[in-house]
Amino acid sequence: MAKVASITVNPFQENTYVIYDNSGECIVIDPGVSNTAEQHMLEGIIHELALRPVALINTHCHIDHILGNKFVADRYSISLGIHREDEKMLIAATDRSMNFGIAYDPSPLPAYYLEHGQTLSFGESELEVRFVPGHAPGHIVLIDHSAQWVIAGDTLFKQSIGRTDLPFGDFGTLEQAIRTQLYTLPDAYVVWPGHGPHTTIGDEKRSNPFVRP
Repeated sequence: MAKVASITVNPFQENTYVIYDNSGECIVIDPGVSNTAEQHMLEGIIHELALRPVALINTHCHIDHILGNKFVADRYSISLGIHREDEKMLIAATDRSMNFGIAYDPSPLPAYYLEHGQTLSFGESELEVRFVPGHAPGHIVLIDHSAQWVIAGDTLFKQSIGRTDLPFGDFGTLEQAIRTQLYTLPDAYVVWPGHGPHTTIGDEKRSNPFVRP
């Protein structure tokens, strides 16, 4: 059963996740660390828990979720995995960082692609990959059915959903994806979002004002 550790970083207040289990292996998800102090925060979690990173994953490739990709890949000698449909977002990130005036050390390209229905294994844990587009064209979520949680990226938030007014965003696509891929999970599952506090599937089905079940 995997456990979740997180830090909130960069000007967008993005949640960076470290997923780990009793084996000591871990996966770094959406490292948004944007400066030396934030890099040290991430290193501190990994060091204090005596973890060994084995994979780097992006739920999607908007700039706030990938600022630390190169740092993590170089620091821990691990490769990047994303959904194929978001590679164009990864490549365009340099221009996006200039638009926001944010320093960005370009991410490595993905070494492999993650697909809907795939099982991502590490240590003693297994994560199900689900394709949930609409906020970004290649957005995925990662689900631990044993621990009953989902790393949701920028799909479903507490009382909100991911923006769909960005390039390649589409509300109808995201709405349908949330209903079919997230609201079909049991109500008790915890939702760990890309921004803001965690919530549960049940709470959002009952009261999310943007997507009703």
